[in-house]
Amino acid sequence: MPARGLEKRFAPPAMNGNGPGRWRREASGADHTLGHLLSQAPFPLCDSRRMSALPEVEVTDLWKSYPRPPWHLGAVRGLARQVLRGVSFDVLPGEVVALIGPNGAGKSTLLRILSGLLLPSRGRALISQLDVVKDRPQSRRSVGATLSDDRGLSPRLTVRQNLQFFSALYGLSRSDTKSRIEDLSSRFEATALLDREVRTLSTGERARAILIRLLLHRPRAVLMDEMTRFLDPGAAQRLRKQVLREVAGRGAAVLFASHDLNEVQAIASRVLLLNQGQTAAFGPFSEVSKLADRVFATAPEPRAE
Repeated sequence: MPARGLEKRFAPPAMNGNGPGRWRREASGADHTLGHLLSQAPFPLCDSRRMSALPEVEVTDLWKSYPRPPWHLGAVRGLARQVLRGVSFDVLPGEVVALIGPNGAGKSTLLRILSGLLLPSRGRALISQLDVVKDRPQSRRSVGATLSDDRGLSPRLTVRQNLQFFSALYGLSRSDTKSRIEDLSSRFEATALLDREVRTLSTGERARAILIRLLLHRPRAVLMDEMTRFLDPGAAQRLRKQVLREVAGRGAAVLFASHDLNEVQAIASRVLLLNQGQTAAFGPFSEVSKLADRVFATAPEPRAE
């Protein structure tokens, strides 16, 4: 589907007379902010109407299947297991989209395809108008990703050494590397962690270091899987605020998977609900929440494959 057609199909409906691409709830003195969603100190977010009309993340009829192993009990020989079934959505510049669904719905598989770690069976996925299959590895340079089993830090190196290594991979200059590490570590309360070996960090401290790593090169699309699950509530709230200020505030796109519906309601402009690999709903949280409740209530227990 052409980009203009997809944009028209999935553009968010007008709210408060502001048209697609901009989301705002009525609040006194809260114009151009989402601060009321996160804290009492609002901060400006990017107005996507002033950015490029093309989505930063664009997915069209995406499918992913895995062949079943011949020893799988009850498996029909040659019958593939479908993980994603015709998923389509987009994420506009400066927009935050939440990815929700029961276990086994295909959330992690979708994020892995967009980050360039898996190939789709068919369909198309674009990151900053670069095809994740045809334009690799260029498309991966536009992505910052942290997945649920992220092990992208060397345990015997310090946090600073890890970040310097990834900065070199991204092609950042030494001066830019130094300023980015200092700025991001300050924002994410990780300055004291920089000279510690990764293997000495707690789970929450390691999560902060990984978030700094994924934001070093100012990616156009940020993909996160359960970004705050290892943090205490206060740290999680501060992290959400900083991520939105650092990423969405400069016009990049954010797609994050979460099981915390309060977090989703707080920060997401739109919500993509997956169920059994299909798009069950895509729109504002208020339109998706009732169906999401039914999907989670009736979801079967995940089976071992």
